[in-house]
Amino acid sequence: MIENILDRLKADIRFQEGLTSCMNCGICTAICPAAEFYKYDPRVICNIVQSRNINEIEQLLKGDEIWYCGQCMSCKTRCPRGNAVGMVITVLRKLSQETGYFVESEKGRQQFAIEKAVGQNIINQGYCVHPDIATYENHPEQGPVWKWYLDNIEELSTKMGAIYKQRGAGALRDVGEENLDEIKKIFEVTGGMAFYDNIEQASQKAAEELGVDFQEEYFMKVYSENSGNHNR
Repeated sequence: MIENILDRLKADIRFQEGLTSCMNCGICTAICPAAEFYKYDPRVICNIVQSRNINEIEQLLKGDEIWYCGQCMSCKTRCPRGNAVGMVITVLRKLSQETGYFVESEKGRQQFAIEKAVGQNIINQGYCVHPDIATYENHPEQGPVWKWYLDNIEELSTKMGAIYKQRGAGALRDVGEENLDEIKKIFEVTGGMAFYDNIEQASQKAAEELGVDFQEEYFMKVYSENSGNHNR
């Protein structure tokens, strides 16, 4: 599986555009907000990729580091040679998901929670995030104001110009089955559904190896898991 990783990296247009001639000056690390807080060094990642060392690249795909990037692209704006480590990171993330290596790290395993809590929402609701899904019970960090909003959502959303669960133009509108069917077709044609399936299958295998029930426990485990070993 790892033999063609380098070829797959180089074939991605984001890699071609994101890394051309890094001279390892370290400006990307100096400007990176994530590097200030996490054990994360964009310069080192750039160096590993340029080295073409398959084993080290494989370790990147299995590790936490590639999931720390916030995709702000500060690296792109400050690099004297126009490189964008953030774009390289997106390619590494995609490869990690495709190979199933993402389940080897704590932050990588959280891709399953994102796929379920955001990706499937798009398919089923037409929204990345919707109040009906972001319940207060599952998101107490939102505070009592959020609970109050959910309890009075129909009245409050109308006052704020939304059309909660109604057809027409406006926030929180009912997307409609015909539009949801179109969204599903787009995901099927573009390979999005197959990509989701790959994340699910790799995650189910990881749940079995961890001795966690996939249907009942795994989501909350990866959603809330934090070893506390990520900060500097």
